Amino acid sequence: MATPGEFRVVRAADVAARGADTPPWMIETLWGANAVGVIGGAPKSCKSWLALEMAVAVASGRPCLGRFAVSGPGTALVYMAEDAPVEVRARLENLALARGTDFAALSVGLIDEPSLRIDREEDVRRLRATLARHRPRLLVLDPYVRLQRVDENNATEVSAVLATLRELSRAFELSIVLVHHTRKNGAEQAGQALRGSSDFHAWGDSNLYLRRRGSGVLLSVEHRAAPVPPPLSLALIDGDGPVRLEARDVPPERSLADRIVEWLVAHGPQRHRQLRRALGVRDEHLSGALRELEACGRIARTAEGWVARAAA
Repeated sequence: MATPGEFRVVRAADVAARGADTPPWMIETLWGANAVGVIGGAPKSCKSWLALEMAVAVASGRPCLGRFAVSGPGTALVYMAEDAPVEVRARLENLALARGTDFAALSVGLIDEPSLRIDREEDVRRLRATLARHRPRLLVLDPYVRLQRVDENNATEVSAVLATLRELSRAFELSIVLVHHTRKNGAEQAGQALRGSSDFHAWGDSNLYLRRRGSGVLLSVEHRAAPVPPPLSLALIDGDGPVRLEARDVPPERSLADRIVEWLVAHGPQRHRQLRRALGVRDEHLSGALRELEACGRIARTAEGWVARAAA
């Protein structure tokens, strides 16, 4: 037993193991049980739609996006700072209809307040009381920028807000989904593209990233301590039944080498800068691929530029 002034310490072997009836997932391979994390993406990349899709899945027990099973449904609470309740209701009703579940019986609660601030002690006290009353399995907070007034580039201030959310997750055994924006010029690694302090990336047990790709959105998943599913392509479908998110498998991405050769075959001799512009790749990546292709005889350098060589 700890004496006054000490931290309590227990032997690892004395910590109760996860029971066989306690699933590690809230949504299989998509979001961990009692996990905190971020849905990150640029504006208009379906972040809020995905967060509401998760809420419908947890509340109904139906597979999220039609393919990720829910482990033990429960109540979901949602706070959407930038959308009127009537708009949120319409989105939820459409998503419920698309998943074949009874919207009227759906256990999704909207926190109907003009402001909710995680950096304000009174708001945290009220949120704690709300969680104690409703005991949700999932809490959606959308977006982070409206939940506080700290400097999002200040790691000390950001970590205090995120620590409060982590403590609420542990105290009430619930998952927390925090919707957050990415930078305009995002990094290659999705987590590093989250706007503000790197604490956002480090904080998440489960993180979902949405990036525009052609006419659709690419969904990639990241977990702190579990394998991740393959990326998916998401599309917001409107005009053919209820407004909904549809997920499709992503075809394997062609290698840069194959893309270079295909472009040269289709367009004839190309100079380095023309290839870089056409293929949208970094200069160093293109240079390396050109060297490898030249070394194995698939392309050749000419006075007019690079050309594809005929297969033997």
